[in-house]
Amino acid sequence: MTSKKTPSAEKPRGQGGPVLLSGGNPQIAKGYGDAPVQAYIAAMPEWKSDLGRRMDDIIARVVPGVRKAVKWNSPFYGLADDCWFLSFHCFTKYVKVTFFRGTALEPPPPGRSKHPQVRYLDIREGEFDEAQFADWVAQASRLPGEKM
Repeated sequence: MTSKKTPSAEKPRGQGGPVLLSGGNPQIAKGYGDAPVQAYIAAMPEWKSDLGRRMDDIIARVVPGVRKAVKWNSPFYGLADDCWFLSFHCFTKYVKVTFFRGTALEPPPPGRSKHPQVRYLDIREGEFDEAQFADWVAQASRLPGEKM
């Protein structure tokens, strides 16, 4: 059986590599640990890859022993098995960070969700506030994680 490439899926520039889904989000197989997260970050298009590395470095520095995984084509960060405090996902013009208990953060991230406790942070090129992000990561890591 052959698979057809959908119009919204494309290969990144260069030879081979992960497929980029709609909005440029890398299609990375589900996996646990640093390796699948680093594969996702390396496949993030354009300026988003540098942003992904910076976020990953901040998370690892602020939360020693953080657990990592890729699920649903997004990196997840947590402290216990399948309990996560943060994930992110590429869109065409920004990277969306999800704080699963975001309403408990001070100040709460600006993006609202239909899920009562979730808050979003949309980061556009050149708009990354590393200090605020690090503070939210520290706060989020001390809250109960979301089981997924």
